[in-house]
Amino acid sequence: MASPRIGVVLSGCGVFDGAEIHEAVCTLLAIDEAGAEAVCLAPDVEFDEIDHLTQTPTGQRRSALREAARIARGKIQSTAEVDPDDLDALIFPGGFGAAKNLCDFAERGPDCKSLPEIERLVLAMHGAKKPIGFACIAPALAAKIMQRVGGAELTIGKDPGTAKAIEKMGSRHVVAPVQEAVVDRSNLIVTTPAYMLGPSIAPVCAGIRKMVQEVIALSRVTLT
Repeated sequence: MASPRIGVVLSGCGVFDGAEIHEAVCTLLAIDEAGAEAVCLAPDVEFDEIDHLTQTPTGQRRSALREAARIARGKIQSTAEVDPDDLDALIFPGGFGAAKNLCDFAERGPDCKSLPEIERLVLAMHGAKKPIGFACIAPALAAKIMQRVGGAELTIGKDPGTAKAIEKMGSRHVVAPVQEAVVDRSNLIVTTPAYMLGPSIAPVCAGIRKMVQEVIALSRVTLT
């Protein structure tokens, strides 16, 4: 059997305005360790840059695709151009980019809208019964998109405000520790809290590895 091809959707490069780098790298490492192939993806959109030293806006704008290419070592595709038929599963690391660049949850909460090309990709994967993983704040994106198909079972750890927003969007929130992953088998969705709980890279990586393992296991089931 061929190795599963796992799309990894990045939202830039850096926790405050893009993909959380630790989470992205842990995801890529776990995919490689599992003998699967990572396919890095990002939307070709611009976002407001945050100075990660001062955590303040710089007044500049950056390209999510070009910034994500730093993490992907240059090997990356636009989410608008990827063919879902070429992927066996999909994973979204967290970082504020997931809530600012892939959707506007950071600004509008449960009244947010998702980027159309991201919504199309997720719904195509879901419709094809291919598993999808979400880490950290990215389950908020999942809740918004899954509104269209009746919601899902998700975790962002135990933050009450975000959990309430997820449930307002029609999904069910499950409290989970950082090292664990919640598996919604009916929707083939796997979520883990990552840096929504922290507190450091080791437990975050343990939870991401668990999420990746569950996603790959589900992908192999759907391939048979």
